[in-house]
Amino acid sequence: MNVPEGLKYSEEHEWVKEEGDKLRIGITDFAQSELGDIVFVELPEAGDEIEADEPFGSVESVKTVSELYAPVNGKVVEVNEDLEDNPEYVNESPYEKAWMIVVEPSNKDELNELMSAAAYKEMTDDE
Repeated sequence: MNVPEGLKYSEEHEWVKEEGDKLRIGITDFAQSELGDIVFVELPEAGDEIEADEPFGSVESVKTVSELYAPVNGKVVEVNEDLEDNPEYVNESPYEKAWMIVVEPSNKDELNELMSAAAYKEMTDDE
């Protein structure tokens, strides 16, 4: 399982990458492997507000539909439109091509509540 260093991770299997004053968010390699083949991704629109621990979208696989939970509070400033036509990117490239949204966080201190790569790996090893 791929758990890149330098990212933050949520208990709901989202990853967060700091990019200056913005945050890029997607789902982890562990999450996509548990879900199976992704066939549809539903994301918010630019300008929408997201709330930590609340759903901001969903991914549909051949097995199930799963909610995507916001790891932080903030405003969506960019959405990965490529996932509309290429939901398989979530399986093929969860950390590069399949980022989902870019957010201006309300409070960057919320990042301190997320896990490091080592802590996330430990959590998923237990699952």
